[in-house]
Amino acid sequence: MNPLRDEMDNALSGSQSSQASLREVHSINPTQLMARIESYEGRGKKGISDVRRTFCLFVTFDLLFVTLLWIIELNVNGGIENTLEKEVVHYDYHSSYFDIFLLAVFRFKVLILAYAVCRLRHWWAIALTTAVTSAFLLAKVILSKLFSQGAFGYVLPIISFILAWIETWFLDFKVLPQEAEEENRLLIVQDASERAALIPGGLSDGQFYSPPESEAGSDEEAEEKQDSEKPLLDL
Repeated sequence: MNPLRDEMDNALSGSQSSQASLREVHSINPTQLMARIESYEGRGKKGISDVRRTFCLFVTFDLLFVTLLWIIELNVNGGIENTLEKEVVHYDYHSSYFDIFLLAVFRFKVLILAYAVCRLRHWWAIALTTAVTSAFLLAKVILSKLFSQGAFGYVLPIISFILAWIETWFLDFKVLPQEAEEENRLLIVQDASERAALIPGGLSDGQFYSPPESEAGSDEEAEEKQDSEKPLLDL
C-alpha cells in the first residue's frame, strides 16, 4: 500500500504546484506591463537616449576644448589678430594650428549629423572621424615643426588624438550596446504582455478543484470489510 500512497501524494503535490504556477501567471498585472511598454516607447519618442545625449555632449566638449586651446595659443604667440592672420590668411601646414581646429570642427559636424540628427546605430561614422584624425595628426607631427613652437606643439595634437579615441570607445562600448539592450528589454516586455493577453482572465479558485484527500486507512478498511463479507455470502 505504500507505493500507492506515494503515487497519490505525488499526484496531489503536482496538482497543487500546477495550480500555484497558474495563479502566478494570472498575478501578472497588465497595467504594469503597459506602463513599462509606454516608458520604453516614451524613450523612443524622445528621439535620443540618455547615453547618446551624453555622447553628443562629449563631442561638443571636444570642439569647445580644442577651440579654447587654439585661442589660448593665439594669445600666447603675439595676440589674436596678428596670429590669426598668420595662421589663417597665410596658412602654413608646418607651423599653423588652424588645421587642428578644423579637424575638431570636422569631427563635430560628422558625429552630430550622424548620431544626433540621423540617429545612426552603426560605428562607421565614428570610425571615419577617428581614422581621419589619427592619420592627419600623425602626418602633421612627423612633417611639421610644431614641437619647436613651445608647449602647444605637444598639447594640441595629443589632446585631439586622445579625444577622438575616447569618443570611439564611448560609442562602441557604451552607446550602441546600451541601446541594443534597451531594445531587447522592450521586445521582452511586449512579448510578455501579448502572452498575458492570451491567458483568459477571471479564473477563480473553484476552477482549480481537486478531490479531498482520502484518509490513510480507508483503503485497508474497505478490503478487510470485503474479506469479512465473503464467508457470509458463501453461507
